[in-house]
Amino acid sequence: MEVILLERIEKLGQMGDVVSVKPGYARNFLLPQAKALRATTENNKQFETQRAQLEAVNLEKRAEAEKVGKKLDGLDIIVVRQAGESGQLYGSVNARDIADQVIGGGFTITRQQVELAQPIKALGLYNVQVTLHPEVSVSVTANVARSKEEAKIQAKIGHAVMSIEEEEAAQAKIKAEEIFEKAEDAEGAEAKTEEFVAGAEDSEAESVGSTTRADEGTVTDEEEQS
Repeated sequence: MEVILLERIEKLGQMGDVVSVKPGYARNFLLPQAKALRATTENNKQFETQRAQLEAVNLEKRAEAEKVGKKLDGLDIIVVRQAGESGQLYGSVNARDIADQVIGGGFTITRQQVELAQPIKALGLYNVQVTLHPEVSVSVTANVARSKEEAKIQAKIGHAVMSIEEEEAAQAKIKAEEIFEKAEDAEGAEAKTEEFVAGAEDSEAESVGSTTRADEGTVTDEEEQS
């Protein structure tokens, strides 16, 4: 079946293109979603009449999507699921689950906007594309873990925590790094304090020296006058 695209469709064409698609795809998606018209002479004339308006609306929607995309891109979401020792989930995470978490983060999207080729079935960090507009897509990170605490560890180490032993080892490593960072911060603060004190002492010494020189100059003037 041939249709006239009313907006850009990835891997299919741009607005105004006449493309051939499977009848089911046209009837079940393109036509009811107002993304295309049947390619008839009458519809082609109708499209050309409305082209300028459609392009203006498209530009407005794209600008709004880009604005939202700047805030949404890179969002980290946590999805808590039960899983076995191997990391396999007891169930799965689908597009609706991702959309619900994004919505919980303060954004408005639908599950149809989440590009997930197949459900997630294992613990880990997953980059998921979210289509805000036919020409605007962003990426969010789905952190699938057994708990929020485990999700924090996964975000820190960059991969799934498969076992209790690995979780404990990761927690110990994170705590050690935090202690080291605090020690470095303390040393840095101490060094800055010493530098400040030294600077203050230098300034005081210079001030005293200037005062002494000034006093000596005054005494000399008085002697000369005498």
